[in-house]
Amino acid sequence: MRHQAVNPYLPAGEYVPDAEPYVFGDRVYIYGSHDRFGAPMFCVNDYVCWSAPVDDLSDWRYEGVIYRRNQDPRNRLGLRLLFAPDVAVGADGRYYLYYAFDFMGMMGVAVADTPVGPFEFHGHVHHPDGTLWGRRAGDSFPFDPGVLVDDDGSVYLYSGFHTPVPAIATGCRRLGFDGGYVLGLESDMMTIRTPERLLFPKSGPGSFPGHEFFEASSIRKWDGKYYFVYSSRLNHELCYAVSDRPTEGFRYGGTLVSIGDVGLTGHPDETHAANYTGNTHGGMLRIGDAFYTFYHRQTNRSSYARQACAEQLDASFDPTAGEWRFAQSEVTSCGLNGGPLRGYGRYEARIACNLWSRTGAGRYDGDRPAKRLAAHPYFTQDGHDGKAGVGPVPACQYIANMRDGAVAGFKYFSPVVGEASDTGTVPRDGGLQVACVTVRAHRGFARADGRFMISTDPDGVHCIAEIPLHPTNNDWRVFRSVVMSPSIERSEAAGDMGQPDRGTMDGVMTMSASDVVDTADASDTSDTVDAATAAAPNASDSKHRAVPLYFRYVGTGSIDFLDFTLSAGD
Repeated sequence: MRHQAVNPYLPAGEYVPDAEPYVFGDRVYIYGSHDRFGAPMFCVNDYVCWSAPVDDLSDWRYEGVIYRRNQDPRNRLGLRLLFAPDVAVGADGRYYLYYAFDFMGMMGVAVADTPVGPFEFHGHVHHPDGTLWGRRAGDSFPFDPGVLVDDDGSVYLYSGFHTPVPAIATGCRRLGFDGGYVLGLESDMMTIRTPERLLFPKSGPGSFPGHEFFEASSIRKWDGKYYFVYSSRLNHELCYAVSDRPTEGFRYGGTLVSIGDVGLTGHPDETHAANYTGNTHGGMLRIGDAFYTFYHRQTNRSSYARQACAEQLDASFDPTAGEWRFAQSEVTSCGLNGGPLRGYGRYEARIACNLWSRTGAGRYDGDRPAKRLAAHPYFTQDGHDGKAGVGPVPACQYIANMRDGAVAGFKYFSPVVGEASDTGTVPRDGGLQVACVTVRAHRGFARADGRFMISTDPDGVHCIAEIPLHPTNNDWRVFRSVVMSPSIERSEAAGDMGQPDRGTMDGVMTMSASDVVDTADASDTSDTVDAATAAAPNASDSKHRAVPLYFRYVGTGSIDFLDFTLSAGD
């Protein structure tokens, strides 16, 4: 890889939720909604596209704006918003982009000759007599399209939404909100060929108890089987179902990912979530026999600033059933990296995958989350949403408002480091040492006095470092560790390391946001890491050495957390 891959995998300041990943040629392309930081609603920006080489999912390239909301003749003023899209290649080899205008209840289609457009308006999904789908009594509510062009050329459109929308928003038509639907399209990619049918009931017979359909239809076909991905009524998770046929017989497969790790050991329900929850949406990607789930996380104590993340799945093929099975993935900081991150170099706090307050985490959807969760930490950025013709304007993103007992968790790092030799770089065992962190006092607080207790477990039992913190203003300051821990193995054997003398702090220096380097670059530059040790360890060799880090703030006041630096141990 050119860089290490982290979550979120796009640059700080870019907010692309609902991402659908596809391989076209030798690149992976993602198509999603486009949130605007600080906006009061979902999906305020126009559609953009990002792509990466199939053999390097760290190297994402901005492809530009591919479709603007005012290109649709029914939205010339641009007042309606472009919600989660999907893309399919038609029989003519062209690329068809499907989208729904917020809660308007109609489905648009745009078309282009290349995966990155420019896309031009093609039409709206409609009945054979020309009536728009969603404008006839008895239609289901067109929402969150998932499109599949089957091997025989048949085109299937999946759609649906759990919660009824007021009729005034949908042209005063009474539409169906009973779950997930499927219908067939003609080869023109917009005329309904076969009537819709309810495929995933949101309740009752045929539903998936405990994981009933809510929204976010996504469809793939691999090895003769159909894999449907959706967001369940729990809203914080993506689930999947499998069938031998595209229009019936789907069997529940399980949860792919929960943005709060709900359902994994130690997280039986949302009251024990490892992160702040809300809606998530995404699709699956296959490269060879490697499978990935793409999803989004919530930031800024709102539902309207969501960022794209991804995880590699633990996949196994069942030869008896002839289908792939997937275990639930935990959320990590190293999702597309192919293994843990290097145990040295500078990392941004924004790549934390776990975050909670002294009293736990919470949900961002619902009434007034910023007020309700006023004492909780959250991901945010300085300044307004920045967009330019060449792409997102770099943002200073960080964890804000860490108060006493707040924890930020990062998964995973490898204490295996490279050692230069005449024959190249060879791995060797080493420690995992936290050299320093960059923090400031949170706005509204004149100062904060406390420390980071850094451990390799969420309860703080195996402490490897302590860093005294005493920021006094809104300037970023670097605080150095008073204890450079021995290796992970030795620190865990010794248990808690005790309270070092705070009077021996190595030093403090001041830095500005302009000094911050993007994570992907920071751990690859020669002034941060010796060039001879820049190669990442082999993921399979270091998998068993993956180590999480948890930063717990203990003290008074409130701090913002920008980044930390790891150094290789002896």
